[in-house]
Amino acid sequence: MSTARPVDISVIAAMLADRAEALCAALLPAGVREGAEWRIGSIAGEPGRSMAVHLRGAKAGVWYDWAAGVGGDALDLVARVLFRDDKRQAMCWARAWLDIDNADPASFEQHRQNAISDRAATQREDASRRRQATRLFLEAQPSLAGTAAEAYLRGRAIDLAQLGRQPRSLRFHPALWNQETQRPWPALVAAIVNAGGCMIAIHRTWLAPDNRGKAPLRNPKMTLGRYSGGSIRLWRGASGKPLKNAPQSETVLIAEGIEDALSAVIAAPEHRVLAAVSLANLANLVLPQAIGTVVILAQNDPAGSPAVRVLDRAVDAFRRQGRRVKLARPPVLIKDINDLLRGAAD
Repeated sequence: MSTARPVDISVIAAMLADRAEALCAALLPAGVREGAEWRIGSIAGEPGRSMAVHLRGAKAGVWYDWAAGVGGDALDLVARVLFRDDKRQAMCWARAWLDIDNADPASFEQHRQNAISDRAATQREDASRRRQATRLFLEAQPSLAGTAAEAYLRGRAIDLAQLGRQPRSLRFHPALWNQETQRPWPALVAAIVNAGGCMIAIHRTWLAPDNRGKAPLRNPKMTLGRYSGGSIRLWRGASGKPLKNAPQSETVLIAEGIEDALSAVIAAPEHRVLAAVSLANLANLVLPQAIGTVVILAQNDPAGSPAVRVLDRAVDAFRRQGRRVKLARPPVLIKDINDLLRGAAD
């Protein structure tokens, strides 16, 4: 009687990553290759671009579904697509697909070394991006007064002068390089920090130099650095204390983006306000135990849409932490809180 050859889980994941494109074609056939990524609508397999799988390099096999707010390595992909996250069944499937029991045992050690090397390369890349993000934030000027950033926010009915001061997490860069256009543009730069208050990434909004809103780019908003679990801390509320020292049972307002979060600051400066950077990151936010109530400033997305499912996931995550959760949406036919604020200003 033959027995299955023992193979470390990291080796199987590395072997799958080596064949990332063939794996994507097998698991997600409705997707398309775009450069070094496989693009598809979501983990459910419909056409679209909300999910990406890296096909080459140190991140080969690494994927993220922005619609569902989930991601992982190549073996996680098998588990999520085929077996409802059952890693044991995914291992059995992967062994058969890779024909491991007929493979040369000497190759396993090489795959193990490759996996170790890839993890180290990813860690170095993440550290490099954190350093670059910190450098760009410190290069930017602390005051938004008289800049294109101030004009952009005022165009969104956000007048920071009403508050008497601007959030320290926001800065203005007069000439921030943009890869898409191969030239610099003015930019609003925001610091993304982790639970301990250390900067881990930045958010960049490139702006038109004539003070007419965002720059005419395909992607005028981008992040730099891995920001899962982090947030942009925009306002401390009535306590004035850092998030880690938040008063017991404090309420925090959380929006997806900077504009919605700043709209909440203008409307209710007595509350602490955070921006989650992306909808998918809402469920990952790390908050101190003292935060008793979370108010999510949601957008009016269509019922049953992927965005609503991601929002539900965030609500469940906060409730499992023992917090009260409230959803605040603008009236029907108004997209978000910033549109509501602009309507009131008009």
